[in-house]
Amino acid sequence: MSSGNISFVKDFFIVGFPGLQPGYYGAVAALLLFAYVCILVGNGIFIALFTLEKRLHKPMYYIILNLVVSDLLFSTTTLPKIISRYWFQDGSISFTGCFIQMYFVHYFGSVSSVILAIMAFDRYVAICNPLRYPNIVTKLNIFCLCLAAWVLTNTCPLMMAIRAYPLPYCSGNTIIHCYCDHISITSLACINRALYGVPAFAFAMVVLLGPLAFIIFSYCAIIVAVLHISSTQGRLKSFSTCSPQLIIIALYFLPRCFIYLSSIIGINFSTDLRLVIIMMYSLFPPMINPLIYCLRTKDVKETLLKKIKVSMNPLFIPTKVNVSTVCV
Repeated sequence: MSSGNISFVKDFFIVGFPGLQPGYYGAVAALLLFAYVCILVGNGIFIALFTLEKRLHKPMYYIILNLVVSDLLFSTTTLPKIISRYWFQDGSISFTGCFIQMYFVHYFGSVSSVILAIMAFDRYVAICNPLRYPNIVTKLNIFCLCLAAWVLTNTCPLMMAIRAYPLPYCSGNTIIHCYCDHISITSLACINRALYGVPAFAFAMVVLLGPLAFIIFSYCAIIVAVLHISSTQGRLKSFSTCSPQLIIIALYFLPRCFIYLSSIIGINFSTDLRLVIIMMYSLFPPMINPLIYCLRTKDVKETLLKKIKVSMNPLFIPTKVNVSTVCV
């Protein structure tokens, strides 16, 4: 394509759901805002509980803390702009801002994927090597693993953004998505997209399937180990310690695998349905995960109930302090 046919884009416009009628814009904006508030409140409560309660300063909860932070940052990166698009009809985003959003979308998604693998590693050691658990899963080791997740996953999203930024864009500036991602941006470029799409697809597969393969291996080993436990009560207790993580992992990976596999085997969706599925697997885990932590994790549930009792009955505080002092 000649340079004379290339129009240099100064900003992009996020369309969102292309088939949505204007009369439903307010309802969709309110629904997205409700989801965002739930994410902020639910994950914020866990961060507050973790900060205030020393009994939660355990390796497993450090892993959950990293997942919470990643969920919060991902939601804050994506939701405000699409809410603004439907509430104030302001879907415009600057050229540079769109690439910054694209980078963070893929970065935080990659971090969450690796953190879930670390969570599976924690359960694998706890059940398959319980005697060595205190020596293997230490705060320092978990800190190093989580730090590696934040540092090492930064490279590919950064390279994707750097490679896509200088491309010539001439196919309009409308992004048929709820946020800027690599596919939606590079599809507007005046180049053979395969040169950029294939490496990006390979990166997505590595980030998705690499941790997922480790998770599957870990839980297969866990199932084998649990089935060798003689008592039924012991088997149920072991499975119950894994159930919160399994729910979180299923919410994160299953819809993503469905989207990728459907495109490979030739199952076609309407654009709106595809975006609905994408938004569901982007929003449901950050919304539901705090409920799983609080309702399915004993320490968090007890800490939350204690804080609620304290807030409802101020006299509960000195009573609790006196009893603790006596017990010590």
